[in-house]
Amino acid sequence: MLRKRDMDAICNATRLARSIMSRQVKKGDTVIDATCGTGQDTLFLARLVGQDGRVLAFDIQEKAIKDTTELLYSQGCLDQVALFRDNHINLQSYIKNGVSAGMFNLGYMPGGDHSIITNPFDTVLAVNRLLEVLQPGGILTVVSYPGHPGGEEESAALQASLKDLPQQRFEVLFTRFINQVNHPPQFFYINKLINYQEVY
Repeated sequence: MLRKRDMDAICNATRLARSIMSRQVKKGDTVIDATCGTGQDTLFLARLVGQDGRVLAFDIQEKAIKDTTELLYSQGCLDQVALFRDNHINLQSYIKNGVSAGMFNLGYMPGGDHSIITNPFDTVLAVNRLLEVLQPGGILTVVSYPGHPGGEEESAALQASLKDLPQQRFEVLFTRFINQVNHPPQFFYINKLINYQEVY
């Protein structure tokens, strides 16, 4: 039987992603926030990895980097985070020894310029590049938003790409809330199987 906190988690895609991350990420881990935006996921991950861990957070907008920096500083979590004003397709350039988890929260930045959005090409490329450096046993979560212009195409492109991942190496879950109005967010979960080994 599901507990109340589990029910609370699965009724919202963002909470579902965080619930899964909270069970996976440990103190001292290195993780990725591929779309830091207002910094909420970055702060969440920083608390999970603790002072001995590392969060690498990316965004193309100066406002996102500024807002995230201020939030982390106010919460005493800035030291374990490296912020990069860069496209997440370049994330491999900043990773030396693999990561244990990664998060994508797609679409536009809340409170920011709604014309600046993630796009299908960059998202699919960034997700696949992150999967390359994800350690065996590591996980990736993606929350996508089909309700804004371009969002449905982005979600469809990501779904098509992930369907092609070999099941011997990855477990892939896709879920959406079919009784919610206004194009609710969709959720992707990828687990890189632990019995698949790569050399970094």
